[in-house]
Amino acid sequence: MAKSLRSKWKRKMRAEKRKKNAPKELNRLKNILKVNCDVLMKDVQEIATVVVPKQCQEKMECVTNNDATGDMNMETEIKRNKKTLLDQNGQYPVWMNQRQRKRLKAKREKKRGKSKAKAVKAAKGLAW
Repeated sequence: MAKSLRSKWKRKMRAEKRKKNAPKELNRLKNILKVNCDVLMKDVQEIATVVVPKQCQEKMECVTNNDATGDMNMETEIKRNKKTLLDQNGQYPVWMNQRQRKRLKAKREKKRGKSKAKAVKAAKGLAW
């Protein structure tokens, strides 16, 4: 059972929510434990998984990469145009649905088509 698209989507979104809320929950748990001061942080790690923030993780990876290989440094940051939402490869974000993509593409084509149409009309003149 539970193989429908709706249940798969719900399961996926619950996992996303868990990922998003994990740091907040961990901070809340640490704050509660600071008040009580009876429990050690090692015990907390058994209860909750400690998630390292992305920025700290990237810094650690850069440091380890520079120490180990030296010149093996890759850019993982995606450069995206804020207006069109396209990245450097011309791809839309994963979260954007087909309707939104189609609408943005039509808007881009329309804007580009106007300038071409004006140039063509001005250059063409009379047909006979």
